[in-house]
Amino acid sequence: MGLKLQQSHHHSVAVKVNEQMGTKRGYTFIQANRAWLPKFLLLWVMVMAFLSAWIYKKMDADNKVRREEVLSSMCDQRARMLQDQFSVSVNHVHALAILVSTFHYYKNPSAIDQETFAEYTARTAFERPLLGGVAYAERVVHSEREKFERQHGWTIKTMQREPSPIRDEYAPVIFSQETVSYIESLDMMSGEEDRENILRARATGKAVLTSPFRLLGSHHLGVVLTFPVYKSKLPLRVTVEERIEATAGYLGGAFDVESLVENLLGQLAGNQAILVNVYDVTNSSDPLIMYGHQNQDDDLVMLHESKLDFGDPFRKHHMICGYHQKAPTSWTALTTAFLFFVICLLVGYILYGAAIHIVKVEDDFHEMQELKVRAEAADVAKSQFLATVSHEIRTPMNGILGMLALLLDTDLSSTQRDYAQTAQVCGKALITLINEVLDRAKIEAGRFELETVPFDLRSILDDVLSLFSEKSRNKGVELAVFVSDKVPQTVMGDPGRFRQIITNLVGNSVKFTERGHIFVKVHLAENTKAIVDAKAETCLNGGSDEGVMISGAQQFKTLSGYEAADERNSWDSFKQLIADEERRYDASNMKVADEASVSVTLMVSVEDTGIGIPLIAQDRVFMPFMQADSSTSRNYGGTGIGLSITKCLVELMGGHISFISRPQVGSTFSFTAVFGRSKKASFSDTKKSNAEDLASCFRGLKAIVVDGKPVRAALTRYHLKRLGIVVEVTSSVKIAASACGKNGSSCGSKTQPDIILVEKDSWLSGEDGGLSLRTLDWKQNGHVFKLPKMILLATNITNAELEKAKAAGFADTTIIKPMRASMVAACLQQVLGIGKRRQPGKDMLNGSSVLRNLLCGKKILVVDDNMVNRRVAAGALKKFGATVECVESGKAALKLLQLPHCFDACFMDIQMPEMDGFEATRRIRMMESQANEPMNGGIDEGSAWKGEWHVPILAMTADVIHATYDECLKCGMDGYVSKPFEEENLYQAVAKFFKAKPI
Repeated sequence: MGLKLQQSHHHSVAVKVNEQMGTKRGYTFIQANRAWLPKFLLLWVMVMAFLSAWIYKKMDADNKVRREEVLSSMCDQRARMLQDQFSVSVNHVHALAILVSTFHYYKNPSAIDQETFAEYTARTAFERPLLGGVAYAERVVHSEREKFERQHGWTIKTMQREPSPIRDEYAPVIFSQETVSYIESLDMMSGEEDRENILRARATGKAVLTSPFRLLGSHHLGVVLTFPVYKSKLPLRVTVEERIEATAGYLGGAFDVESLVENLLGQLAGNQAILVNVYDVTNSSDPLIMYGHQNQDDDLVMLHESKLDFGDPFRKHHMICGYHQKAPTSWTALTTAFLFFVICLLVGYILYGAAIHIVKVEDDFHEMQELKVRAEAADVAKSQFLATVSHEIRTPMNGILGMLALLLDTDLSSTQRDYAQTAQVCGKALITLINEVLDRAKIEAGRFELETVPFDLRSILDDVLSLFSEKSRNKGVELAVFVSDKVPQTVMGDPGRFRQIITNLVGNSVKFTERGHIFVKVHLAENTKAIVDAKAETCLNGGSDEGVMISGAQQFKTLSGYEAADERNSWDSFKQLIADEERRYDASNMKVADEASVSVTLMVSVEDTGIGIPLIAQDRVFMPFMQADSSTSRNYGGTGIGLSITKCLVELMGGHISFISRPQVGSTFSFTAVFGRSKKASFSDTKKSNAEDLASCFRGLKAIVVDGKPVRAALTRYHLKRLGIVVEVTSSVKIAASACGKNGSSCGSKTQPDIILVEKDSWLSGEDGGLSLRTLDWKQNGHVFKLPKMILLATNITNAELEKAKAAGFADTTIIKPMRASMVAACLQQVLGIGKRRQPGKDMLNGSSVLRNLLCGKKILVVDDNMVNRRVAAGALKKFGATVECVESGKAALKLLQLPHCFDACFMDIQMPEMDGFEATRRIRMMESQANEPMNGGIDEGSAWKGEWHVPILAMTADVIHATYDECLKCGMDGYVSKPFEEENLYQAVAKFFKAKPI
């Protein structure tokens, strides 16, 4: 059945995992388009490359525009300068023409001749730097040719220097500058270009220019400027015919354009930067070069044209400029575009990398989600598996232990009883092992929870010592506990887990210790540092040695005299702790401290003188299922899981555990734990009243402890002080007797001791040497006083030693260690004959008479599908006088509990076929609720009465999962009993629902 439940649960878990993985998985935009990421990156690179090229072209175009602007500015500047200089020269030629007209024609006789003209033009040549020379040609008609030739003594010649043929009109040069004296007598009308120039000049009355030609003499390209010279003043409004009629001659000047432009460019900086060409574009279809090379413009990449105005409206000129070299590579544009592309490429790569990283993170996240879901499902399956395994193991173990308990209540022979008890011990050991494994599994799963309830720490320590007392006595090992008086009587925490920690540590010490002692100390953690610092100061100041030589053997000042691993737990430290305990503090200060602090941190140490832990194994002490070596489990047994669980429990309690171990010397395990201060004054009222009764019985008594070992004597004194007894310590019986004699009197003073407790080792092997108490001098001033009760303290004692003690005068009662408050009190009451007698009916709450009184006549229903469990539960409950009826399923229980019924309580198993305990309980509570509604109709809401029908239902299951307990309470159950259970478990679970009947 359990296997089927487990398989069905695993199937449901698998379905749940698939559903969660299907619903939780979601994709972001980036992850949904992850296949497009490389394409996006390639597109990004292409777009950025296009943008980079565009940026380069844009910047290069801007550079070209700036370059064109510079070229335009430079070309316009040169054209303007050339035009200005040309205009100045034209004005000078015009002035010279007026000079000739005034002094040659208006004066009679003429004031100008060739010599005067040549000298004047030579001296004023600086005003006409652009002119190669000036000359004056007189207008001569054919009828006056002979007269003109006779007057000047030469013949009019053509440009080819031949006699001029007959023409209607001639224009021979009569005045010339020395630089152009070679043109004297040449007829300017003989040249077609000059003739046209002369005719336009006299018709317009303005300066006119010829087209470019090679100048005579220099062979440079140049132009000739011609001005008409009039023989009389012209009216303001004059016709062309009047101009022609009034014309007396022509003044011309030759402009060497090449030299002119060269001089101009030489005056400007950067003339090498650009090339300049000057053209005559009067005939636009056939422009004439005036300066530069005809085909040079075709080689220039960038050109600029600037217009020139030389004063002749008929002639059109312009200047074309261009750079010598092509524009250099724009490194700024190229670098900017390249850097932009690189940055964009890096940005794209970063975005691509970020997207890839996001995809990877999201993949990891989804994978982690899947793993988390699987882990949670595995954890649920593991928890369910643990519950199932626990149930399947605990169910037969419950039958085994229960039947053994019932068997032990029958009449058995000694051999049969021994066999049954051995089987019972083995079964309990198996249950303990199962509990440890389950605890470890719950800790690993993170589902281990600690409860917080008030508990008496000293009582738990006494119980643990009582558990191991027999084993320690059989080995002859001293087992003792000391709890500081500063430790609160009641603390808030988990008593079960604290008991488990102490049991594990003390159990290991008992297992691995064959001689010496096991010493448990509990005190406040804040006192530890002060004691350790004091110990360190004592060592630095040269304190006393730890060991002393007695009878040739070294004895250490420890509990048993054997060396301990942790030297901090020496007699000096313990003595300081004892002295600190005896100091009295102001009650008001203690109260303020208690109220201010809501928690207390305790330091617990367990010291033993066992075999210790090998050095190579000390780093794996707290690892689960690990032991010191392979021989440990064979020699001593165990699984190696106890210390691992102990460490986890200590950490859950907010503490830390550590150890000091020396091979063949011993080990000391120390841990801290944080507990709350209990605010419930009513906790354990019974225990407190019993402790107060015990203290009141012995308060005022005086005792002497005889023990040669100071630590052991201090511990005995501590336990006696817990009972209110005033204690003094001596090292021998003789000293104790002497002290009694000094303090006593014939009338028996109250200051004499009432009890003398003698340690067996000090009496037998000390200086007393088994001395008989009757031989001592118990007199004071010759008067014999009442002898105190002599009690022997022993870890173990043989019959011979017991008889010898009785013969020596000791009481019949011997206090066998380990010492516990209840045990010491019982022994002292027996020896002294004091204490309150128990009255009938005042038995302990867990006494058998009270149990029978509570359960006698009660009818209890046991519901369990396992027949053995039903028999065990029925047998245990019938022992207490209850009437028990058993059924095997929830449906059968539902039929028996139909209202009205006569059952007082019900123990309900959880896992059952057909109908489990949860469902059965829910239906039972529903029936009770429906039946109680009419009864509660007239009751006020503030009333505490809950109705008549409510049968206590207690879960009875082998599950140890905390969620199972929560589910029990949720469905309406009143309690919880874990299998395997004992008689006391059943009683404690059901007894709180019944009231004791007076006897």
